[in-house]
Amino acid sequence: MKNLRKTILVLLIVSFQLSNLHSQILDKNWLQLPSIIKKHKEDIVKINAIKDSLSIVNFNENWDTIHFNPYKKHKIDFPFEISFLEKTYASPIARSHVVTSRYGWRRGRAHRAIDIDLITGDDVYSILDGKVRYVGYHPGHGKTIVVRHYNGLETVYAHLSEYNTKVNTIVKKGQLIGKGGNTGRSRGSHLHLEVRYKGIDINPEHVFTFKGNTNIRSKNVWITKDWATPYYHISTRQSNLVTLDTFEKATAYKKRKRKIYIVKSGDTLSGIAYKNHVPIRRICKANKIKKTTTLKIGQRLIL
Repeated sequence: MKNLRKTILVLLIVSFQLSNLHSQILDKNWLQLPSIIKKHKEDIVKINAIKDSLSIVNFNENWDTIHFNPYKKHKIDFPFEISFLEKTYASPIARSHVVTSRYGWRRGRAHRAIDIDLITGDDVYSILDGKVRYVGYHPGHGKTIVVRHYNGLETVYAHLSEYNTKVNTIVKKGQLIGKGGNTGRSRGSHLHLEVRYKGIDINPEHVFTFKGNTNIRSKNVWITKDWATPYYHISTRQSNLVTLDTFEKATAYKKRKRKIYIVKSGDTLSGIAYKNHVPIRRICKANKIKKTTTLKIGQRLIL
């Protein structure tokens, strides 16, 4: 019995020593591996960290590579939060940003994006890490690519001349995905860039800066209905930007009082809209009137 115990003890010691030796060999071999392999391991760890940190959103929710908007039957309550791991995004084009048209009301229609000037054939890049959900020709948008990011946000790149990616492809921040162009309903070559969340289009400038830098406005951005409704904005000028980084700020902003205008002699609906930088449609909807409604002196209008 004593001999058996000694034998078992010897075997355990030998096993332990072999295990340590094996570990040392692995560590030594790892130090000798090419740097590119070690970098690959670091990249995998980083990607997994991104996915884990943003697990609050189901990345695969309504995953659809056929339809531009897979959330047509989905309802979302305002305000809602979008979270980021990074402080900056990658520019979608290599040249400086010249915004030719903003998110808002334009020529009697809703413009749900910002237009950034470019030359046909210019490279277009994904602004954040993500996965390509849609690649195809979409009415009005022309050749279009939609990338879904790990926080549930989607970015739309439209009026392209060429695709350089395929659906279900994992792309990194700053990776080439297409070439700029003038396809679809477009009056000249430019990048039509939309920002969407579960089918809701958001004013891109409420989330990202496009003047002088490539900053994400906050790691936590709250979206109220005002920042997801085009007729609250005018495409010819930048809206007064307000960073809503807490629920309390978003709730307070949501409940703010609208400006009241008292109609004066000689006022017209178009004149009031122009002087107050408010779309006519917004005034009509807020006051339940039509464009042809006759205004009365002293009448109160909600702007």
